[in-house]
Amino acid sequence: MHPLQCVLRMQRCQRWGPLASVSWVLLRTCRAHSGLPSTACSSPERQQEDGVWKDFSSRLATGPTFQHFLRNASVPQEKPSSEVDDPPPYLTVDELSGRQRKVYLETYGCQMNVNDTEIAWSILQKSGYLRTSNLQEADVILLVTCSIREKAEQTIWNRLQQLKVLKSKRLRSRVPLKIGILGCMAERLKEEILNREKMVDILAGPDAYRDLPRLLAVAKSGQQAANVLLSLDETYADVMPVQMSPSATSAFVSIMRGCDNMCSYCIVPFTRGRERSRPVASILEEVRKLSEQGLKEVTLLGQNVNSFRDTSEVQFNNAVSTNLSRGFSSNYKTKQGGLRFAHLLDQVSRIDPEMRIRFTSPHPKDFPDEVLQLIHERDNICKQIHLPAQSGSSRVLEAMRRGYSREAYVELVHHIRESIPGVSLSSDFIAGFCGETEEDHFQTVSLLQEVQYNMGFLFAYSMRQKTRAYHRLKDDIPEEVKLRRLEELITVFREEATKANKAFVGCTQLVLVEGLSKRSATDLCGRNDGNLKVIFPDAEMEDVTNSGLRVRAQPGDYVLVKVIGRFCYL
Repeated sequence: MHPLQCVLRMQRCQRWGPLASVSWVLLRTCRAHSGLPSTACSSPERQQEDGVWKDFSSRLATGPTFQHFLRNASVPQEKPSSEVDDPPPYLTVDELSGRQRKVYLETYGCQMNVNDTEIAWSILQKSGYLRTSNLQEADVILLVTCSIREKAEQTIWNRLQQLKVLKSKRLRSRVPLKIGILGCMAERLKEEILNREKMVDILAGPDAYRDLPRLLAVAKSGQQAANVLLSLDETYADVMPVQMSPSATSAFVSIMRGCDNMCSYCIVPFTRGRERSRPVASILEEVRKLSEQGLKEVTLLGQNVNSFRDTSEVQFNNAVSTNLSRGFSSNYKTKQGGLRFAHLLDQVSRIDPEMRIRFTSPHPKDFPDEVLQLIHERDNICKQIHLPAQSGSSRVLEAMRRGYSREAYVELVHHIRESIPGVSLSSDFIAGFCGETEEDHFQTVSLLQEVQYNMGFLFAYSMRQKTRAYHRLKDDIPEEVKLRRLEELITVFREEATKANKAFVGCTQLVLVEGLSKRSATDLCGRNDGNLKVIFPDAEMEDVTNSGLRVRAQPGDYVLVKVIGRFCYL
């Protein structure tokens, strides 16, 4: 990614102003060590723990079997999220404790996985685990994974081979190293991971992070443990995520989970489950706390963020339903009642006028006029919209089950630009979807040229099991054709983004400082309202909040920067 280049015409700013379910649980027995008795360990702590876990193993052996869990998984048991589970009968409270074991977390994939990592760490921290950034000193290694494309999963398989070496070299005098797979890959592949990689100790799907202390407790005895429950109501509304970077100026706030759109190419409904939204009150409380901590930007997250619908209270069911974008349809029956995204966005933006508000990832069908009007009116709601198109061909869009035609999409783009002057647009595109012809591909090229996005995310199609495309369509585009079409899309995108971003040259932009630039130790970097990265000199500037005082910008400061050059980027 190439940022905007800027000249040193900066002021540190204080205020905005006009610039501005079904459960699946597995316990699998395996040998913890290679035949050596536990007393062979020289560590007194290890000897004491082995005694504890020997007793645990005997209790586990007479406890519920795998079949017991399957029999009881047929009917989801709903309960308030604030209710605290009693320890399972085969574990004590002490055995659920992390006992200051050190956890190393790695995150792969989307922003939701970043937020999931923060949720998982919040849960483990309360259970007595410590966090480490040193892989070598970790007692537990957890990978938060992605399944959106085959390449994403292959990255995890490769990483597991590296971790296998680390685990095999673990000194016997130390607590055994435990490795876990969390998130979408655990949900999609389930027991295949345990069968393929015996060194994996735990699996936890996106809705099972509350169960991590139990899973790790089971794993400490030498068992493999998994929970890939897909919940109808889990939103982690009562869990305050713990940010992985204490110096961060921005944060992700999850407002809903799952997706009901069932696009034919997408694995998300099968790895993240059905849509359910957090109560508005819990979201507002989290944003308030982030504001009190001094954060200057929050991004509201969801797989289909603008279909948010809070039905947590009976009176919300009388709320007036909002309309879909003109010319758009949904793959499911219209949902009635509930507090919608426009209401939430309005309330969040009122908490702190100096806190920027973003949201991702939306679906184009869920942009009624009230949302667009709100973005236009509020200075602290960023004038940037992610508008995933996926294809420029109406025929391919129908095969993808996107619920709109090219013409409806283009009309929405025009309507957004009329409603929000100067808005920055980004999009997603898939090259080489099932049955895509050269003419279909050309239609996507022409859409890139017509819209001129500021940012884009483009990928070759990767068929996923369980999806509608897997069952009903044929992945008939050769890999070399997919890659050639992808390169053509990238080339056209860069050309058009260069033209679009040229409009910023000569303009003064309000930039939120993030820190030092990776390109130069003498430069700072930040992002403007349109989410474009801006590079500018790290030099003294006037502080408009204190006349006559000259200061250096710090992360979290707003600065006014005049743009002198531009580059497009992916």
